[in-house]
Amino acid sequence: MVDQRKIGIVGAGGRMGQMLVRVVAETDGCVLAGASEVAGSAHLGADPGVLAGVGESGVTITDDTAGLFAGVDAAIDFTVPAATAAHAALAAEAGCALIAGTTGLEAEHRAALDAAAAKVPVVWASNMSSGVNLLFAITEQVARALDPDFDIEIVEMHHKHKVDAPSGTALSLGAAAARGRGVDFDTEKVLSREGITGERQRGNIGFATLRGGDVVGEHSVVFAAAGERIELTHRATDRGIFARGAVRAANWTGGQPPGLYSMMDILGLSGA
Repeated sequence: MVDQRKIGIVGAGGRMGQMLVRVVAETDGCVLAGASEVAGSAHLGADPGVLAGVGESGVTITDDTAGLFAGVDAAIDFTVPAATAAHAALAAEAGCALIAGTTGLEAEHRAALDAAAAKVPVVWASNMSSGVNLLFAITEQVARALDPDFDIEIVEMHHKHKVDAPSGTALSLGAAAARGRGVDFDTEKVLSREGITGERQRGNIGFATLRGGDVVGEHSVVFAAAGERIELTHRATDRGIFARGAVRAANWTGGQPPGLYSMMDILGLSGA
């Protein structure tokens, strides 16, 4: 029997955690080998497979996150920035790969991922969707091809419960556009506009954020010049695309050397 990659899921009782459990169960080459939740969670002691509706998994949800990392080949983390930083240290100590889909990371959280990546494979992506990562690559190419007379605006919409804005995906799209244009993203980005802002500055990369309802995620990159406009859009209607991408990444890390990777690496789009 071919060895299966042992996958652990942090936050297995949540909506995304349960979806990850379902995707692992239906994906060849891997098996659920660990699941955790925060102390005090109502899901502690439960079987994550039963909770996710795919039957008994033989795994029990625990609050021993360090123990989870010690018993798996790769752990998937869609939590919050501070927790992801702590989990990066646990992954490095345990020698398991970390797949992180957490957004809203600050410099100190990214530093924790960098430190872990010196010892184990770490995949971080603001969006695990294959389609969105293709959009990153296309956005960079279009920005490279067009002259600066084309203004760049990024519009995103998510459900009303999302806590960070602009979304991590929107920021990654802006960074891709900046790379294509050969400019510094932090210098050119305009994250919001209010009041009398004056005329739009040539070269700026603007953002607009919408929140409402149960929208899974919509992102558009608009290149607008005199007389013409190009719009690149991705619409997500099923959160399963993020879970499938994360499990694909967890399987991909098998045999990979330590390093900080992205979904672009996994999809073969790096340098595209």
